[in-house]
Amino acid sequence: MKASKLIRMTLALLMVLAALPVLAGRADDADRKSKNGKTEGKIDGVSVMIEYGRPEARDRDIFGALVPYGKMWRTGADEATTLTVSHDVTLDGHKLAAGTYALFTVPGEKEWQVVLNSEAKQWGAYKRDPAKDVVTFNVTPASGDHVEAMDFVIDGSKVTLRWAKTTVSFTVAKA
Repeated sequence: MKASKLIRMTLALLMVLAALPVLAGRADDADRKSKNGKTEGKIDGVSVMIEYGRPEARDRDIFGALVPYGKMWRTGADEATTLTVSHDVTLDGHKLAAGTYALFTVPGEKEWQVVLNSEAKQWGAYKRDPAKDVVTFNVTPASGDHVEAMDFVIDGSKVTLRWAKTTVSFTVAKA
């Protein structure tokens, strides 16, 4: 094989590989009401990334109304929210292997259930297979300042979901 052809093939392969992270992310949000969100940070030496759709409150009642209590929620809008961790971790003491997971919640007035599912690429929670749930644990919601567009914040060892006047947090630690 000629050197120039080998170089062209190598460059083409490198361009495809460079594009893969873009292709793996959330779909274009140009025509969506809920824009894409991404939160990245380090906790205990672990890279943590959350990708999600950012619904807005728009003067609506959110938890217990738009997002019903006691029902599985994609924890955002559009595609399922994903949590990626670079190393094995514990989430509120529950072991989770390094990787990317769909992050679902079941909101409640006094307690929320957090569910990590091994099938990261899915639309909402409509076809979630409970057999692929790898970690499930409960957290306590709290009241906070109003946040119009749902977001996640990484602060210290905590990941916090904030939307409307509700916050929900869990701790992350390297396993």
